[in-house]
Amino acid sequence: MELAHSLLLNEEAYNQLGEFQKAEFIFEWLQFLEKLLPVTSRADIRENQKQLVEQLTSLLNNSPGPPTRRLLAKNLAVLYSTGDTFSVYQTIDKCNELIRSKDDSPSYLPTKLAAVVCLGYLYKKLGRILGNSFTDTVGNVLKAMKNAESQGRYEIMLSLQNILNGLGAAAIPCHRDIYKAARSCLTDRSMAVRCAAAKCLLELQNEAVFMWSTDLDSVVTLCFKSFEGSNYDVRLAVSKLLGTLLARALTSKQTTGNHNFRRISLEDVMELLGTGFLRGSCGFLRASGDMLKGTSSVSRDVRVGVTQAYVVFVSTLGSQWLERNFSAFLPHILDLVSQSHPKAIQSPMDAIGCRRCVSFILRATVGGLLGEKAQIAAAKEICQAIWKLKKVVDAAMSDSNLETKMNATDVTASQHVLVCALQELGSLIHGLGTTAAPLLQDSSTGVLEAVISVFPHPSLSVRLTAAWCVRCIAVALPSYMSLLLDRCIERLSTLKSSPEAVTGYSFAVAALLGAVKHCPLGIPHGKGKVIMTVAEDLLCSASQNSRISLQRTQAGWLLIAALMTLGPAVVQHHLPRVLLLWKCIFPSSPKDLETEKTRGDSFTWQVTLEGRAGALCAIKSFVSHCAGLLTDEVIQRLLPPLPSAVDLLTQLSSIYKSYGNSLKTPSTVYRHKLYELLAVLPPKTYEGNFCAVLKELVTDLTVSDSQIDASAFLLPPLCHENDLFLLGPLLQETDHRFIEEQLLLGNSIAGGSLEYDAYSIYEKFAKGDSVPKPLPPALSVISAATRLFGVMLQILEQLLNSIKQAKGSRQQIVQLHVVSAFSTSLKHLANSKGSLGSDEVRRSALTLVMGALESNNPLLRCAAAECLARLAQVVSDSAFTAGLAQVSFDKLKSARDVVSRTGHSLALGCLYRYLGGIGSTQHLNACVGILYTLSQDSTSPDVQAWALHSLSLIVDLAGPLYHVHVEPTLSLVLMLLLSVPPAYTEVHQSLGRCLNTLITTLGPELQGSSTTVSALRTSCLLGCAVMQDNPDCLVQAQAISCLQQLHMFAPRHVNLSNLVSCLCMNLCSSYLLLRRAVVACLRQLVQREAAEVSEYAVALVKESKDDFTPADVNIREIGLEGALLGLLDKELDQRLCQDIKETLTHMLTSMAVEKLSFWLKLCKDVLAASADFNTVASIDTTQEEETAKVDDVSVLTSDSDDRFHPFRNPRWPTRVFAAECVCKIISQCESAVSAHFDITLAQERKQRDSRDDFLVLHLADLVRMAFMAATDHSDQLRLSGLQMLQIVVRKFAAVPEPEFPGHVILEQYQANVGAALRPAFAPETPPDVTAKACQVCSAWIASGVVSDLNDLRRVHQLLVSSLLKVQAGKEAQNQQYNESTSTMEILAVLKAWAEVYIVAVEKQKNPSDTHKHCLKIANSSEENYRDVSFSASGLLDLVQADLGTLSKLWLAALQDFALLTLPPEYASQLPTEGGTFYTAETIENARPHYYSSWALILYATSLWLTSTGFIVVDPDEGVTNLSRPVTPTTMCQDSSTRPLVKSPEDVNTDRFHLILGISVEFLCSPGSDAAMENIIACLHALRALFDVPWPRSKIGGDQELGVELLNVLHRLILTRESPDIQLAALEVVRLILFAAQEHVKEKRRSAEVDDGAAEKETLPEFGEGKDTGGLVPGKSLVFATLELCVCILVRQLPQLNPKLTCSPAVQSGKHLLLSEDGSRLVAAALVILSDVPAICSPEGSVSVLPTILYLIIGVLKETAVKSQDGQLPLTVAASLQALKGLLSSPMARAEKSQNAWTDLLRSALVTVLDCWDQVDGLLPELDEVSLLTAITVFVMSTSPEVTTVECLQKRCIEKFKITLDSKDPLVQCKCYQLLHSIFQHPNKIVSYPYIHSLAPSIVGKLQETEKAKPENAAELQVIQEGIKVVTALTAAAEEQHRDHLVACFLPILISFLLDENALVSATNSAKNLHEFALQTLMQIGPQYSSVFKKLMASSPTMKARLESAVKGNQESIKVKTTKHAKNPGKSSSIQLKTNFL
Repeated sequence: MELAHSLLLNEEAYNQLGEFQKAEFIFEWLQFLEKLLPVTSRADIRENQKQLVEQLTSLLNNSPGPPTRRLLAKNLAVLYSTGDTFSVYQTIDKCNELIRSKDDSPSYLPTKLAAVVCLGYLYKKLGRILGNSFTDTVGNVLKAMKNAESQGRYEIMLSLQNILNGLGAAAIPCHRDIYKAARSCLTDRSMAVRCAAAKCLLELQNEAVFMWSTDLDSVVTLCFKSFEGSNYDVRLAVSKLLGTLLARALTSKQTTGNHNFRRISLEDVMELLGTGFLRGSCGFLRASGDMLKGTSSVSRDVRVGVTQAYVVFVSTLGSQWLERNFSAFLPHILDLVSQSHPKAIQSPMDAIGCRRCVSFILRATVGGLLGEKAQIAAAKEICQAIWKLKKVVDAAMSDSNLETKMNATDVTASQHVLVCALQELGSLIHGLGTTAAPLLQDSSTGVLEAVISVFPHPSLSVRLTAAWCVRCIAVALPSYMSLLLDRCIERLSTLKSSPEAVTGYSFAVAALLGAVKHCPLGIPHGKGKVIMTVAEDLLCSASQNSRISLQRTQAGWLLIAALMTLGPAVVQHHLPRVLLLWKCIFPSSPKDLETEKTRGDSFTWQVTLEGRAGALCAIKSFVSHCAGLLTDEVIQRLLPPLPSAVDLLTQLSSIYKSYGNSLKTPSTVYRHKLYELLAVLPPKTYEGNFCAVLKELVTDLTVSDSQIDASAFLLPPLCHENDLFLLGPLLQETDHRFIEEQLLLGNSIAGGSLEYDAYSIYEKFAKGDSVPKPLPPALSVISAATRLFGVMLQILEQLLNSIKQAKGSRQQIVQLHVVSAFSTSLKHLANSKGSLGSDEVRRSALTLVMGALESNNPLLRCAAAECLARLAQVVSDSAFTAGLAQVSFDKLKSARDVVSRTGHSLALGCLYRYLGGIGSTQHLNACVGILYTLSQDSTSPDVQAWALHSLSLIVDLAGPLYHVHVEPTLSLVLMLLLSVPPAYTEVHQSLGRCLNTLITTLGPELQGSSTTVSALRTSCLLGCAVMQDNPDCLVQAQAISCLQQLHMFAPRHVNLSNLVSCLCMNLCSSYLLLRRAVVACLRQLVQREAAEVSEYAVALVKESKDDFTPADVNIREIGLEGALLGLLDKELDQRLCQDIKETLTHMLTSMAVEKLSFWLKLCKDVLAASADFNTVASIDTTQEEETAKVDDVSVLTSDSDDRFHPFRNPRWPTRVFAAECVCKIISQCESAVSAHFDITLAQERKQRDSRDDFLVLHLADLVRMAFMAATDHSDQLRLSGLQMLQIVVRKFAAVPEPEFPGHVILEQYQANVGAALRPAFAPETPPDVTAKACQVCSAWIASGVVSDLNDLRRVHQLLVSSLLKVQAGKEAQNQQYNESTSTMEILAVLKAWAEVYIVAVEKQKNPSDTHKHCLKIANSSEENYRDVSFSASGLLDLVQADLGTLSKLWLAALQDFALLTLPPEYASQLPTEGGTFYTAETIENARPHYYSSWALILYATSLWLTSTGFIVVDPDEGVTNLSRPVTPTTMCQDSSTRPLVKSPEDVNTDRFHLILGISVEFLCSPGSDAAMENIIACLHALRALFDVPWPRSKIGGDQELGVELLNVLHRLILTRESPDIQLAALEVVRLILFAAQEHVKEKRRSAEVDDGAAEKETLPEFGEGKDTGGLVPGKSLVFATLELCVCILVRQLPQLNPKLTCSPAVQSGKHLLLSEDGSRLVAAALVILSDVPAICSPEGSVSVLPTILYLIIGVLKETAVKSQDGQLPLTVAASLQALKGLLSSPMARAEKSQNAWTDLLRSALVTVLDCWDQVDGLLPELDEVSLLTAITVFVMSTSPEVTTVECLQKRCIEKFKITLDSKDPLVQCKCYQLLHSIFQHPNKIVSYPYIHSLAPSIVGKLQETEKAKPENAAELQVIQEGIKVVTALTAAAEEQHRDHLVACFLPILISFLLDENALVSATNSAKNLHEFALQTLMQIGPQYSSVFKKLMASSPTMKARLESAVKGNQESIKVKTTKHAKNPGKSSSIQLKTNFL
């Protein structure tokens, strides 16, 4: 194929190829040429033009296939338009010649067609350049058309379209001729030709004025004719022509030459379309005989076509036109189903069909085009229409005189108009959601009144539709739900005597109950009881008045059935009453049934059947919605009436015979409902009645007198969805599915409709369908029967016989029923792993299926193939399967008819669907061979399509076995793609599926580079290219999904820019499946290459100015992302919307940070486009200047000129999505650079590079967007807006404002925040919005943004007002929503207050952390401190006022939570009336709200209790202002057993256990989804609890409790990796240990006091380990603590684990650098460890000491690494601190343990010393300072006998010696400091050996310094420390030696002094040394004056030096007193570092 890539055709290579390869080669070359020509230079083209033209024209004679001829023509046209044009006339002549040729043989046809196509493209590209030659060409082409066959007519039409396109107005002379030709083609028998003619006429009307002026009527009539017998594509094309033409006629300004032609008005257009809708294509004038006889009715396809034309007409004129003309448009549309045209609605089926069409027009125009405001206006119009109709009905109903009685027909006639109006009103409001609130509040319109007034309408369908409309209103506006229910129940009770009102209002109540599950806020629980009472009342009073007994019975059962949808929580309270009613409605014994039959008349039977059907329905509803209540006991109570119900079923036919026709419908309904109920019950419950039920089923399926072909609704669910493609677009999902469905169902059935089954009003909405559409009873029975048959076992023989007996069309219908029943049962068997039983059954099954495989109905064949596959699955025996396949093989070899060939070829493919792959290769070869042959059968496209589809299944199912066949199959597919005519779309679609499965089979191999693989890949790409060029949209969709697969497996080989351009072109296709394919492909592409896709899309639009203008997409300005957002707003298909959202989310995550402004602007445009200007204006005026500064964009957003606005009136779901996007953008920025949240940094970076963009610079926009969203009409959007506001506050709270130090950037937006929050606290706001707003309030107050209390008060006030609402208690809650919503709101308020309180307390505890950012600004830090502490305590003051109330409420909430967390077995102990904040009935709904808020409330309560120190108990605890006392004292106690007043101690204990219990319960097993915040809040609560003495005394005194807590914390640390959690847990552990220490101390103290006189030895041992030293795991606190600490330490430093150290995995001696968190954890664990001995007895302490020492020294050893700055690592400091704590433990000196401790401590010292030796030479990085410090700690803190052992002492002194000689001044300095402390040790035995060994060398070192003065600060410090050591030595020396020492020391000091001259020139270090020496001299001199004087006398030089220094010093003191004051500070800071000594 590479050889094809050249400008000229490589003829040499071409001639060597075989026939088929030639075609491929040519196509590849033409494809390459198409890309090459536009980018080749003109000169090169001219050079080769002659030869190229010859090559291309010679190809015309090679009979090219359809795709090849199109490409060939395109290339010729491009070649002439870029090269010279002089030879073009020869080419045109040649083409004309080919067309004129008389050769009619099929082999010559492709050449003729190619010539036609070439002419079309030449004229399209070159147009007027070709002068007048076109008249001949057009004449020639039209002449050829006269005897052309369909392919020719098709190509000629498309070619004429191209010629017209190229010539424009120049072609006027030919217009009439072309028009005539196209007219005849528009009613052609070939559908493809009709489509082509429609496209040609659409092109023609651009210039041919006569089409939409003088000839308009005839064109319109012609279109109507064209609709007759049309298919979906024709309807789409012709309706587009018709709609566009009429829109053009209406809007055109120009007048025609013919002056007497009048302008067309909207009325005329509507009249024209209406005629087609009502009378079809029989024209205006010829009201011929049959019309007068009233026999003809409009064929459905015309009606559906016209319906689509209406929609095209309105869409072409656009949304603004519709807004302006809606009041004229609506009456006309509604008039289509009014009484003025009785023919259209003469039968119920026609009426239903017409209603659907009208609804579709309204949905597509009003629902699809208008924005929200316009929709509200439209809803008002519709409402007016309803009022008008209502008046007519009222007038007719009230008049009693006979003349007006005739109007009763008007009443029934107006019903259809009302149904359509109500349906549209419902859909409109449903779509508007809460944005419809203003519409319902507008009293002048009276929407609710209008709908409610229609309920008593005489027509059933109107009542039901009104009920559905009310349901829509309630789902859209949940706040109206309770109100509507109350009104309807109230009217139902008052109008009990009107039959219409009873049914009407009961429908409404049922519909509303069905809607409750769509409203998360629910309805008050008590409503269930009210409804149950009403229902019972209706049922009981039914028999009182025979006029309305039927209606009351139906209404009663309907209400009960609807009540069941509320779920178990409500139903369980009413279940006994329902079961009683159920039991009473059926006769209790067969005898009673017999007597029933003898009594009664047809009316009583009607009532009885209606009632029993209702009861069956209610029980079915119960079983489906309340499965949780179906216990064995309930099932036992459900069963008794069943046998009686089945008995009645068997008697129905005889009853029906006795009482005549009026019982027909009730008995059918009864059957239907019984079957439905049995199908949901487990079969074993009605085993006894099996036979009876089966008999009836068989009768229903076979003897039914219906002549209705029900295949269209029975079979599609039974076919596999992939096979339905074979059956054409009617079964596929399209945008017109709603109206197209009626064509599928055949003429005898209309679609379903609501009036066929009132019980469907409360069921869930069907997917995508708005109104429920139950089928007519006769059909519902059949589908229910097939479903039930599927559940039961089958008796096939009977069914087969009945098929044989039936004749003609009856036989087909019976066969259809039986196959669907059998197929359902096979499906059921396969799912339940059942078996089919005996061979006879198999045989009869085979007979059945094989018969159906050869049925004339393609749907039935399809279902039979699937049935065969299921049969093979159920039998699952390979021999049986092979036998089935063999039967099909034999058939296919012999059969010649299309029917059996299609059926059996599909059967071959389906057989393997459920068997997990094909077993044998020879079998596969046979299949493939046969299907190859069939797929080349060009006589029948059907056979080709089915065979190829089957082949695609086999490719898919055979898996790796298929590899040998891949190449031949690919060649076959390509050959067919290149040769099958484009009109056979079904073949092309099957080819597309084949190619798709082949690509999947090859999979990742496609990336390979071998020649075979690259050849396969090229073929795949070639196939995709052919399909992309196919005119059929579904084939293009296949091409896109093939390319998507290729891109997944071999991304480098797919040309992304071509693919993206193809996707953008089809983004707004009118075919749903193509749009879905486009978006699915985009979704995959942007996951890998979002940026590239986005760039290609924009580049593509910029390049192609002319040919790329999809109507609705504006990629040029708003990019692909904006286009997708726009599409999301218009698209109605759920799946597509989901895909668009995912695509946008992927694009956002990969690009939002780089294209920040772009994304934010997009979101802002969407949010601002809808912001009503009144809300935008209400932004507080303080913001004016600031918005003017930041917000230049906003000027555009409010601009009235629509051109600027990319999004016109986006719907609320789109706005919600935009708000969610903003939140995602913020979180994306969070994971990017920090500059996004730091304004100073952002501004710097922006100045450096203006392309940089940071989120913080857009803060004004973020706040504005959040404000717009939070104050919208839509509740969903308000929630998103508040969420966004909360995120903004949380993320930006700490960003400082650089211009005003000490302030933060968010402070300037406080007005916006307040304004956004205020509306959420209005009384009518839904509770979920208020709850969300509470969170934002607390976030805002807690963020510390606003420090001025007066400013804070605005928001604080909102919380205070909510708190008042909470205090009113649950009795005062509103009755609008479910009680659990008030729980949600109350808990949200309490949680918000808790958060504020927690922050206030924390700020007060550590004011330094509050405004961390204040510290960044050095200059104003002083004032800031004051300011901050004020705000912290101020915040606390704010809360303090309400703290009394709050604490009670918090405790009450926690008590509720504790009750709710009890395991289910304690349910009986829960308080019957519920808790403080929840009611017992809504316990399940309340749970989640408690789970989301308990943790913060717990923490706040804990803080409050500790702040009062557990001391305060409220005196009036018993009488709080709550509805019930809510102190925890009431927990689970009966008032009689409760003591009247509890002591404070008891109250405290209760509270303590409440908090502890909740915490432990939660921490024991926090679910894997438990939020981090909850765990941390819980740990903090425990920490706060143990911060005060009283609770510590409780836990200290209860060892078991302590151990349990430690174990829980241990498990938590094991399961949660988060360092924050682990640190918080360790903090709690420390406090528990501290509590235990206090307890032990207290016991020891009291024991000492008691036994003061007794001997010390007899004191009992306190502490763990008693006198044995043993610790019991599980009971021991010490053991638990050690376990936990070891866990932490080993997790951070695995080397500490002795088991590991031996293994090679851990190299000992390799130092790990811990993270900061790790270091903190280790340090915290060490602190705990050092405290452990304090809670042991002496013996116990000996047991644990080795472990503790090992761990502490281990940490020291592992982490003591030198750092650059000489700082000690945190862990080292902690381990030294711990060591010191441990060594100074009193246990080391206690008599019982002293010896053991001494031994152990010596060993520990040896270990430390050994560390040193191990490391010598190995790792120099070990920090000797840390080890020296450790030695010093040992020397200083232990008793002398530990360290004074000679060998140890010698080694220690040795280490000091080595270190003193260190080269590093820092080390030396540290060494001096340590020696300083050792020399001062009070015990001489300890200090003297060190002094003797080390003092001389120190003095020696100081003497050396005389010569080498210090160079830098470090060296200086060493000398200073040396001086200090010697000073200390002198002080410590004994009297007799002291003088001697001073005499040595003074000369050294004096030698450091400098004279005046030297002072000036000396270095800083020397100067400092001079000053330090002088100071020391001035201290020492007076102390040892005698020695001093002696020395001065003996050495005059010294004296002189000293005197001059003192003099100089005194002078300088006067000048700089301050400097002097600072110097001593240095030495003190050094002291601090060794604070662990």
